Amino acid sequence: MSFIVAIDGPAGSGKGTITKIVGEKLNLVNIDTGATFRCVALNMIQKNVSMNDEENLEKLLKEIDIEIKTNGKIYLNGEDVTKRIRENDVNSLVSPISVIPMVRNRLLEIQRKIAKGKDVIMEGRDIGTVVFPNADVKIYLDATAEERAKRRVLQNKENGIASSYNEVLAGIKDRDKRDSTRKIAPLKRAEDAIYVDTTNMNIENVVKEIVNIIKDKKN
Repeated sequence: MSFIVAIDGPAGSGKGTITKIVGEKLNLVNIDTGATFRCVALNMIQKNVSMNDEENLEKLLKEIDIEIKTNGKIYLNGEDVTKRIRENDVNSLVSPISVIPMVRNRLLEIQRKIAKGKDVIMEGRDIGTVVFPNADVKIYLDATAEERAKRRVLQNKENGIASSYNEVLAGIKDRDKRDSTRKIAPLKRAEDAIYVDTTNMNIENVVKEIVNIIKDKKN
């Protein structure tokens, strides 16, 4: 029997960092669902498959192999793409492909398969509403767009990716609008999710709060 922790929120809210640390502290398998969408986007770029090419996109989805290692490394068809999937060309494609039904359906299978029978912590946009609506713990992380842009620029710098604050901020605002208004699995807080605003919190305090929430639920 598995124990599922679902962490949702907009881009740059700290989901990835917090999920990784909390997973390590509580011995939960960390599944980055956003990375699975990024892998599809990268594979489309690699194979020159457009969003309108349904036949080849369907073939790509049938053949795609995505692995998320316990050390956080992301593998696409056997290749380590941990850094590559964070680059700008992939970023610009992730949100548009995330509304394609065949992409979502295939990745839903992959995500649930990875989580089956494990105690996991998963982060994304619709984990608590679509992927695991019956998750044991649901948390919605948030922060202002400006704060999220600062964090993303810093994250990109640490990963050796050049980016400007204004460019990232504009991208985040645009993505927020698209993600929250799309018809298929829009970004929204599950009714039973605990809301945590991380704008004025450091990583240590956010982790402490999330760990306490999970421990209270387990007990």
